[in-house]
Amino acid sequence: MQPFPHTYVSSAAASPSGGVAVDSPGLPGLVTASPPEFGGPDGVWSPETLLCASVADCYILTFRALAAASRFDWSALRCRVEGVLDRADGVIRFTSYTTHATLEVPPGCDVAKARALLEKAEQRCLVSNSLQGTRVLVADVVQAG
Repeated sequence: MQPFPHTYVSSAAASPSGGVAVDSPGLPGLVTASPPEFGGPDGVWSPETLLCASVADCYILTFRALAAASRFDWSALRCRVEGVLDRADGVIRFTSYTTHATLEVPPGCDVAKARALLEKAEQRCLVSNSLQGTRVLVADVVQAG
């Protein structure tokens, strides 16, 4: 890992109508729009869905690093994040994030250790730690069979 601080750069550009082009050096671009709840089209990434995706992605990458450091064997991790946007303290903002994680492990695995690593990943996720709002983890461990 490189020493801190790390700097990340993204850009966005748009005309008076249509999507917003989002890019970052060396990465493929995306087109985003307002979510349907704000009058945007269905089927297009929005800043709100990107934020929830970032939380889910960071959670999985954090778990992966913790599991590797602990020499913990696992098969798959699925993660879904529900972010709630609401009025709070006179502003519209995300007020809560619920992370639903399902970890698949080999038969005979230490389930208590799996649950501890899932909890630790939620506590250490740098994206989640950078956000306001309550956080809830709903984790399930299933043995592959």
